[in-house]
Amino acid sequence: QAILAQARISPSAGNSQPHSATCAIARETMQQQESGCLPCTSCFATVPQDKWYAVEKFGKYSHMLGPGLAFAGPDCCSCCVSFRSITSRVEQNTVNVQTKTKDNVFVTCRVAVQQSVRPENAYDAMYKLANVHEQIESYVSDVVRSSVPHMTLDESFEKKDDISEAVQKKLEAEMTSYGFQIHKALVTELVPDASVVASMNEINKQKRLRDAAVMAAEADKVRVVKAAEASADASQLQGEGIARQRRAIVDGLRDSITHGTGEALSTDKISELLLITQYFETLRDIAA
Repeated sequence: QAILAQARISPSAGNSQPHSATCAIARETMQQQESGCLPCTSCFATVPQDKWYAVEKFGKYSHMLGPGLAFAGPDCCSCCVSFRSITSRVEQNTVNVQTKTKDNVFVTCRVAVQQSVRPENAYDAMYKLANVHEQIESYVSDVVRSSVPHMTLDESFEKKDDISEAVQKKLEAEMTSYGFQIHKALVTELVPDASVVASMNEINKQKRLRDAAVMAAEADKVRVVKAAEASADASQLQGEGIARQRRAIVDGLRDSITHGTGEALSTDKISELLLITQYFETLRDIAA
């Protein structure tokens, strides 16, 4: 309660006090002072399944207690023996790191780190680090700010797994000596600046409009080409029909004139007959 009261300070007190209060709350979530299970004494302690208790005699570390009922040692009015607990659960830290890519785009990288205390190194986890969350945040920021500036914005999205792997390797190498096991480090989100997001959306929009215009032009081209081909085929068929028509007319005239006479008409005569026929057809069309 005292720590929470410290966190509720007024805005006029400055930025350093809220930050220190937040750090104190973070430490409180990892470690807590505990009391024995009997009133007015700390001889016995009931340790929950998800915690380890460190027994301190006159402030000095003595030994570690596992889950269950345990005897800590002789005590009088909790003056000789005290307990300090740390959780054995897997905890997750979310770290937001702002950095710049190779193509000068500012992004906010959100990394989720899942860690837990090693059972054999619970002493180191309790007494070596003042603030685990701040330590992890420092390592994550160092790795992200040394990796992302070598990538473009597109590459940073494509290589999120590489960033996660680099962060996890760094944390595993550094946090093992403090008694912590790193289960996973995940880059959950990469958020560019709002203006960059708007520009990227506009670029994609214009690109799709250009593709749509190209496809519409291709469709018009196909439509015009197909219409020209159809017109050419129609003209060809029309010409073939006219040629067959005139051939039939010429054959009919020849047969009607030479029928029963055995005479053969010359080419000039046939042409004259064809011209006369076309002349009368033209007169008929004009009259109509």
